[in-house]
Amino acid sequence: MQTLKKTFSKNHNEIVLLGNDNFKNILVIGVFHGDEPQGKFLIEQYLKENNDTRLLFIPCLNPDGMAQNTRTNANGVDLNRNFPTKNWELTEKNEFFGGTCAGSEIETRFIMKIIEKYNPHLILTLHAPFKVVNYDGDAEKISEKISQIINYPVEPSIGYPTPGSFGTYAGIERKIPTITLELDEECPVENLTEPVHKIFKLLEM
Repeated sequence: MQTLKKTFSKNHNEIVLLGNDNFKNILVIGVFHGDEPQGKFLIEQYLKENNDTRLLFIPCLNPDGMAQNTRTNANGVDLNRNFPTKNWELTEKNEFFGGTCAGSEIETRFIMKIIEKYNPHLILTLHAPFKVVNYDGDAEKISEKISQIINYPVEPSIGYPTPGSFGTYAGIERKIPTITLELDEECPVENLTEPVHKIFKLLEM
């Protein structure tokens, strides 16, 4: 397992892309929101046991937010509202604030560069707490398979507006099948290890 690319957040925390030379162009991203840390744990545990994985991983996109236990990054921006989509909009400064302009944040630009360089043909992001398999783009079939593993329903819509979201940026506007796996935040993260690692194995196939 190698660090293929890294950058540093506002507070000088590393954001890294991990993978091997024989990667499969499937990207898995943890911790978009700092108060949803499950993804980092699940990815790191998987990599301890699967050093020869063919997937690409960003274990923690928002290390500053995770350190502060906040949804937003160090600038108070919701990274999942900061992407330069057709529906991005300047909003009030609350926990869903999409930044002063689209693509303003280091973390956002990091992912944009990863997509440009590595051209993933499927992306899985790990969130909480809604217990659904949400998708954007042509990802219904793989979402159904993931649903069968983790026993969450498949939902093509999260149920509320998400201007500037990553799903819109990657899944809708760039036609990359993009899955948002919303994990159960009330479930001990150790109990999520088996189903989520089965999902990673499914993506390895």
